[in-house]
Amino acid sequence: MQSNNEKVIGFIGLGVMGKSMARNLINEGFNLVIYTRTKEKAADLVEMGAKWVDSPRYVAQKANTVITMVGYPSDVEEIYLGEEGLINHCNKNTYLIDMTTSTPTLAKRIFEVANEKGLHALDAPVSGGDIGAREGKLAIMVGGNPQAFEACSPVFEALGKNIVYQGEAGSGQHTKMCNQIAIASNMVGICEAIVYAEKAGLNPETVLQSISTGAAGSWSLSNLAPRILKGDFAPGFYIKHFIKDMKIALEEAENLGIEVPGLFLAKKMYEKLAENGEENSGTQALYKYW
Repeated sequence: MQSNNEKVIGFIGLGVMGKSMARNLINEGFNLVIYTRTKEKAADLVEMGAKWVDSPRYVAQKANTVITMVGYPSDVEEIYLGEEGLINHCNKNTYLIDMTTSTPTLAKRIFEVANEKGLHALDAPVSGGDIGAREGKLAIMVGGNPQAFEACSPVFEALGKNIVYQGEAGSGQHTKMCNQIAIASNMVGICEAIVYAEKAGLNPETVLQSISTGAAGSWSLSNLAPRILKGDFAPGFYIKHFIKDMKIALEEAENLGIEVPGLFLAKKMYEKLAENGEENSGTQALYKYW
């Protein structure tokens, strides 16, 4: 079994969550090779000891485990399956961990192509937002080969606290869709509750003290509602990425033959906000719909 400092982890995607995740891996003693389109975004990680390279191809050649945390399924497809992508350039037995919220169908395809090349692919999307990423307390839902999951456990343990193997390839992404479906309707309810409290002449902060620990309690109510009250709409998770997730969930729900009216409504509301220039705000900016 390799120690952390013998593993070379490639990390692609240093956004709101990815940078904190990469920092936690360095702090746990892992050697990191990193790639992001803008080198300046990686400057502080390079100061911590990470090595920056200028393409996914070079990440693939230098790392024995690669993590991706990018924006959209199209980015995932290009990074893994493109001519200059990971699968064409990784050394045999490399572990590939996609932590982007992507489609179950793409996760299965990556798994199959990787398997043919002697590589081990896992789909491992996360939940917990910027706070969970920063504190290393993400929920990580994993699909793929169980042996690969076990081999990557030390990596997951550096990033999260609630790490669950969900099943075959694509299962991690399906689980993340369940997560996003639950969040979508929950955020509508949270914003409606705050607006109701304000219109009723109540102090929303004391209302939250009462309802956050009762049956209405949720991570979003405890962590995002206080941001709303402070007028803080900075992204822990971008609206544009949440819309992407909801579209995936709606497509998968249609494939499964089920109706998801709460998700459908939430997507329409968030799309209205995006049209009004809020696509780069955090999901708590749904409050502005009112």
